[in-house]
Amino acid sequence: MKDAPPIVAALRRALGEHGDPERAAGQQRYMKSVMPYRGITSPHLRSIARATLAATPLPQTRNQWTYAVRLLWDDAAFREERYAASLLAQHRSARAWQDPMTLGLYRHLVVTGAWWDYVDDVTSHCISPILFQHNAAVTPTMREWARADDLWLRRSAIISQLPFKDRTDTALLTDVIEANVEGTAYGHEFFVRKAIGWALRQYARVDPDWVRAFVAAHEPELSGLSKREALKHLR
Repeated sequence: MKDAPPIVAALRRALGEHGDPERAAGQQRYMKSVMPYRGITSPHLRSIARATLAATPLPQTRNQWTYAVRLLWDDAAFREERYAASLLAQHRSARAWQDPMTLGLYRHLVVTGAWWDYVDDVTSHCISPILFQHNAAVTPTMREWARADDLWLRRSAIISQLPFKDRTDTALLTDVIEANVEGTAYGHEFFVRKAIGWALRQYARVDPDWVRAFVAAHEPELSGLSKREALKHLR
């Protein structure tokens, strides 16, 4: 694209210089992806992105940064370009813009990404830090996402506190799970049931008794998968 910011053009060009067609075909099959891969491993992709970000002029304003992330993501021809867009979103140069105003951008990435690799990465590296730093302002948004008519927003809300350890808001954790147990609109979905188990298993590292009590109290409406995941390391 003619008006692509320098970093977008540079990342596309750098990614285009690498790849392995045989690996790419395997990656595409494994991820059940319509969008093709170039066949770049995750460590190599991070290395390429790191070098490119260090050597290229970066966006200087929130609007420029948002535009660059959106352009690289929305116009991606290969899946690695979306992974690079996520790395650009997380880059230290964008630290000043990691606040509740940016949740609209990340919501877009979650909804349009619509697969676990994108959603889990964007949630853990972009959304979770904003929730942690701006808890009062962002908690209502997570409650809203947990009830959205979108599988991936619900998953994002459920796993949004994975890195929080003893700072986990158990009231929020309870709410986002209860909105997605069996019998709810998305309670039958594998990626929702798995997310519930994952969120509980992670918090069990901090407060196993709370998780045991939660699972016991919600026994009828938690799926077998969610319960197995939640109690995995507690038996």
